[in-house]
Amino acid sequence: MALNRVAVLVLPGVAPFELGVVCEAFGLDRSDMGVPRSEFTLVTPVPGQVPTNLGFALQVDNGLEAAAHADLVCVPAVSRGTVPEAALELLRATVARGARVMSVCSGAFVLGEAGLLDGRHCTTHWMHTEQLKARHPQAIIDPMVLYVEDGPVLTSAGTAAGIDLCLHILRQEYGDEVAGIVARRMVVPPHRDGGQAQYIEDPLPEAPVSLAPLLDWLKAHLAEDITVADMAHRMWMSPRTFARRFAAETGTAPYKWLLHQRVSAAARLLETTDLSLDEVARRVGLGDATLLRHHFKALRGTTPSAYRTNFAGFRARDLATGA
Repeated sequence: MALNRVAVLVLPGVAPFELGVVCEAFGLDRSDMGVPRSEFTLVTPVPGQVPTNLGFALQVDNGLEAAAHADLVCVPAVSRGTVPEAALELLRATVARGARVMSVCSGAFVLGEAGLLDGRHCTTHWMHTEQLKARHPQAIIDPMVLYVEDGPVLTSAGTAAGIDLCLHILRQEYGDEVAGIVARRMVVPPHRDGGQAQYIEDPLPEAPVSLAPLLDWLKAHLAEDITVADMAHRMWMSPRTFARRFAAETGTAPYKWLLHQRVSAAARLLETTDLSLDEVARRVGLGDATLLRHHFKALRGTTPSAYRTNFAGFRARDLATGA
């Protein structure tokens, strides 16, 4: 599914930050940096001044008909109230014609009102999950993850998790290189796994030793054979203490984090080079093509060769057209 057209459904009570997230991710023209440009539109049931949840209004000039052919319709967080039937019908029609819808934070309630969460896995801000479950009991809600994709319906947790979901969509459509460009411009990590915890229950100790230098070192040494014990040694910690500390700071286990980094690095090499699969595997620390295929398929849902064909071909077309 291409992202030629992206529309944002702006409802009364919209949250400016979450609206800004999708505008930043999909609305800015970064074609000079190699990011494909989408036709980007804000739509609302009644064009004109739309009040936000912070007391000021936004001017939205396009009605819902402007989203009729969108490849992706985004629903930012919104104060919960009555959603016009026409807006709900737009969302249902979007899914029915094979396009995608996504929500950020409490935007999931709007998807629920449209009946799009019934029988689907989804998430929202952890503070709202019980209310979402009560209102839409047929939805399969995961209260802890950053984002969920279930077919054409994608939902994210609160606030900044919307950035992660937007980058996930860009990564799916255009590959790691493009998603990384957008992430760098937004000054955020290029990839946080959707299954990562929304928050850490236990507070970090005061004046903690940051893992940032270690994470940077790991990214620069992916080709090396690195164990959790090696990581712990570099941080002057026992393996058990290090594993707890790592999970507290990153929301995931050391090996899982390292594996995601290796697969992401492999994806970038597949997009931008003609290296053999064995050489790609060697450079990112995955041994050989067999192991690369195993982990790549598990994390990306496709084979390295298919991924290369898809995204390398896409980049070649862009270069040929000057996009």
